[in-house]
Amino acid sequence: MPTRRVLCSLLLLTALASLHGAPTVGAQAQTQETIAAASVRAAGALDKLLPKRSEAIYQALASRFRDARAMELVTFMDRYWRLVGNTGFNASLDRLKAGLVEGGFHDGKAASPASALWFDEYPNGGNGWEIVRAEMTIVKAGTSEVSEPVFDPVVDYIALCINSFSTAPEGVTTRLVYVGKGTDAASYDGLDVKGAVVLGDGGMRGLWTQAVKQRGAIGVISAAPPGRYTRPDQAPEVFQWGGVPYDDAAKAFGFNASRRVADRLKARLASGPVAVKTTIDTRFRPASPGRYLVAEIPGRTAPDQRVVLVAHVQEPGANDDASGCGTLLELARSLQAAIAAKAIPPPARTITFVWGDEMRVSREWLRADAARAKNVRYMISLDMTGENAAKTGGSFLIEKEPDPSAVWFRPSDPHTEWWGEDNYRADALQGSLLNDLVLASCLRRARDTGWNVQTNPYEGGSDHSVFLQAKIPALLATHFTDRYYHTNLDRADKTSPAEMGHVGISIGLATMLLASADEADARAAVDLVATAAERRLALEVTQGADAKILEAWKAWYGKALESVLTLPAGGSNERLEQKVRAARSKIG
Repeated sequence: MPTRRVLCSLLLLTALASLHGAPTVGAQAQTQETIAAASVRAAGALDKLLPKRSEAIYQALASRFRDARAMELVTFMDRYWRLVGNTGFNASLDRLKAGLVEGGFHDGKAASPASALWFDEYPNGGNGWEIVRAEMTIVKAGTSEVSEPVFDPVVDYIALCINSFSTAPEGVTTRLVYVGKGTDAASYDGLDVKGAVVLGDGGMRGLWTQAVKQRGAIGVISAAPPGRYTRPDQAPEVFQWGGVPYDDAAKAFGFNASRRVADRLKARLASGPVAVKTTIDTRFRPASPGRYLVAEIPGRTAPDQRVVLVAHVQEPGANDDASGCGTLLELARSLQAAIAAKAIPPPARTITFVWGDEMRVSREWLRADAARAKNVRYMISLDMTGENAAKTGGSFLIEKEPDPSAVWFRPSDPHTEWWGEDNYRADALQGSLLNDLVLASCLRRARDTGWNVQTNPYEGGSDHSVFLQAKIPALLATHFTDRYYHTNLDRADKTSPAEMGHVGISIGLATMLLASADEADARAAVDLVATAAERRLALEVTQGADAKILEAWKAWYGKALESVLTLPAGGSNERLEQKVRAARSKIG
């Protein structure tokens, strides 16, 4: 029987098909992507309503953005497991700095009013952990001869868990014991695992507690299945990386294993006892400060007001989030180059670019200067911006600033598979022009290239959430659902330079409009937001919205129209206020 979600989706698709003169498509052929794409099409060509000077900005960025340079950073960062304070994290920040200097940014805050960059620091609460060497091999019974490696150094390169300790330099040879699930006491009935390496099918945290903390194992291997969206049936070599608790007393280690690795170990154990030799060399740098990189293009008339863009450096992934770092780097360079060539004027507001530890860097940047934080007008997070959709399945998404679709499920706005069913609170909705302006900017790129642009309701989980908590309009540019998310297969070969170009050019256009809008731009924004409101309300009628939902959208878009009054860096005036009032009156 179709679920309520599928039935609602079919009703929407029927209505949209009628609107566009297209045939209704059968339920079995519908996907979230089809539904979301239909929703964006129903919004109409919002890019045609962008301010007139948008085209000059767009062309200046499109001719200067070098997606190959963005990809070079992805390839560089992909070689490291990046955690705050460790070698890979710091090397990535230094590489970003070098790229900015090459692109015309000056080193040091003293370079202001020129475009400048610098590092800021905060006390690091992590351990600066990193891998130097991690090997495990099966030893032939009754001999010291090593017969076969357990983990492939290329495919399983991040199998070792964060916070794993080193073994003796010569390694340690011990029994391998399979305990079934391993996360409850019953799994260990009749088994002695003290001093052994334990293989279990349960999650790492429970396995660690039972085997290491309570029974004295020296290490564990978790064969817990990865998330459903990783499709382990199609890729038995996939696993999701993770960590173990930092434990200076146990000094133990953990590995995550794919189904392929786990099945091979279980098959060997079925034939008799198995011994493994483990050699691990890891480093901890708990005293290393948390560093983050800041670059700014100063505003010419309202420098204290800011548009902030953030990408996170940590994690071992290529798409997550080396692609966001590379996209933001090249976006910054393209804006700087266009301004230096006088192809576009400098922004009225300061544009701030930040790279660091996900979410922590946003909290630290906001905390460091309360007055500066108060003057942030808009924020955009770039996280997983380079997906090769054909390989990863991760379509480009604008995760919207919370609107009513984050509160009530709407067939036109399906959540991703990552969503945890926790809806946003209706009383927390703010309303902002940001969603529709960014969507229109992305649709301008799509007009030239056929790029697949979609939106989804707010779900959180990246730096935009921190700014939203500070009552700052914010959204996320991303790709999901990615079948390689947080896995060993998130490598540079899954990243598309062209996709990074699409995102960088589009977000760059939106950023310049947000940073430089004058009254004429704001008047155009009123028309854009009002048109989006009209189409949204019409769409809600086609998908059977009740009075409560319709009123919520009217209220949200009323606030979004009001927010246009703060778009001009020089402030509002009576003519703009009249236009906003007129637009508000039309939506009720």
